[in-house]
Amino acid sequence: MDFGLSEEQQQLKISAREFLADKCSTAAVRKAMASDDGRAPELEREIAKLGWTGLIVPEKFGGAGLGMLDMAVILEEQGYAAMPGPFLFSSAIAADALARGGSDELNRKWLGAIADGSAAGTIAIVEDSDSLSPADLATVAKKEGASARISGVKMFVPYGAAADFIVVAARSGGLDAALYVVDAKAAGVRVTALQNLDQTRRVARVEFDGAVAAPLAGGAKLYSRTLDIGAVAIAADSLGGIERALDMAVDYSKVREQFGKPIGSFQALKHAAAEILSEFEPGRALLWYAAYAQDAAPDAASRTASMAKARLCDVYMRGADRAVLMHGGIGFTWEHDIHLWFKRARFNEAYFGSPAYHRECVAQLGDY
Repeated sequence: MDFGLSEEQQQLKISAREFLADKCSTAAVRKAMASDDGRAPELEREIAKLGWTGLIVPEKFGGAGLGMLDMAVILEEQGYAAMPGPFLFSSAIAADALARGGSDELNRKWLGAIADGSAAGTIAIVEDSDSLSPADLATVAKKEGASARISGVKMFVPYGAAADFIVVAARSGGLDAALYVVDAKAAGVRVTALQNLDQTRRVARVEFDGAVAAPLAGGAKLYSRTLDIGAVAIAADSLGGIERALDMAVDYSKVREQFGKPIGSFQALKHAAAEILSEFEPGRALLWYAAYAQDAAPDAASRTASMAKARLCDVYMRGADRAVLMHGGIGFTWEHDIHLWFKRARFNEAYFGSPAYHRECVAQLGDY
């Protein structure tokens, strides 16, 4: 049995790395970081032309209709490039929620726009409690005919100030959570930009004051799946990120000399590089299976998603820290690019649940 990527997925991975190496250099990333909205419009247009934005969008809404494993391949390469922009939150997480729970009318409006690159969405879950548990959500949805009205405050909403629509988690009576779609320009929506350590991404505080929302079918089950998709997406970005941090550290150790020798010849740095590699490489198969399980093995989906998120975000955090140390003093400066991945690792560690949270999820799902 072949547990690797298919030939088509391997080609997708190679072409994505080549494209991003050309179009998403660190200079391009820094340019987006310096912009008002943190986006790279030209890059986003090129990505839409390649069909990435519609990768998991069903064909009837203008997408390719592929699965989460294909998306994970793309997200891994975007993590390698530290690509800025709302792609992960829009074309992976929000698009999956719409495809699973949206009406045809809603999906024609938003999924088609995601696929052709004319609109971007985001996901709003976390609140002041910093909890993913439905019982801890204070945002509520009151039914009003076929729609609902959302009231509450969401924190750290990725690209909340730039999104065209927001997929919002809220409670509608009881302790279970459901998902709703809110037009970001609708009355009753107020967005406040927040400062973020990871400047390759932008986050915002979003207040909903009776904003009209369209409910997504699936209720608590869809909410749970969206958490799993988010965990897998962040894990994929983390895998690409730690691979890039290691490559940068190794390349630097080959050219930086000390005592007349490249520092890469010293045993301490060899061991540091080997430890990073030995930690993240086994996580590759874990990620691929977790992504595959989202579409093909629903009984294993939640458990493998939490395993991938916990493992790869832990590895990314530790590995990026070691990679900075391998650069010596220059690694701590704003001028060196390694800090882009170091800070991104910190964002990934916390977003959609910490490693400790997901290890607890694995334990509970395994009846420990």
